[in-house]
Amino acid sequence: MMITILYGTESGNSEMVAEDLAAALRDDHEVAVADLADTDPAGLDPAHLHLVVSSTYGDGELPKSAYPFYRRLKEETPALGGLRYLAFGLGDSDYVYSYGLGIETLDQELQRHGAERIGDIGRHDASEDGDPSETAQAWLNEKLALLLAPTP
Repeated sequence: MMITILYGTESGNSEMVAEDLAAALRDDHEVAVADLADTDPAGLDPAHLHLVVSSTYGDGELPKSAYPFYRRLKEETPALGGLRYLAFGLGDSDYVYSYGLGIETLDQELQRHGAERIGDIGRHDASEDGDPSETAQAWLNEKLALLLAPTP
């Protein structure tokens, strides 16, 4: 299975998580990693499974590198029917009103254009969880086990 990991980052944490996930997946899957800043939503391949990793910045804003992607989604309105993705967000629950808004904003916009999120949004809470890459890896392993399980 080809997996494309897309990340939106402000300080580099989401990029680190994306790279760590890619390294863990490469033994069993073809993997590509790309910054959302360099990604054209209309060019996403529905034959790939996508994993979107994003932090939240400031008072719930998207991280800087996610804005170009988000603007293209809003302005160009690409049809994303058939695109399946997983979503993982990094945040801090001490910021009660803005916790996880970065990934939620991307998730809502992707769905608005016809993409289908698989399962729940995974989350790393900087206030409570340990290493974000370990949290993301445990979450992803669970999702992939369900996705790749043989159907009866």
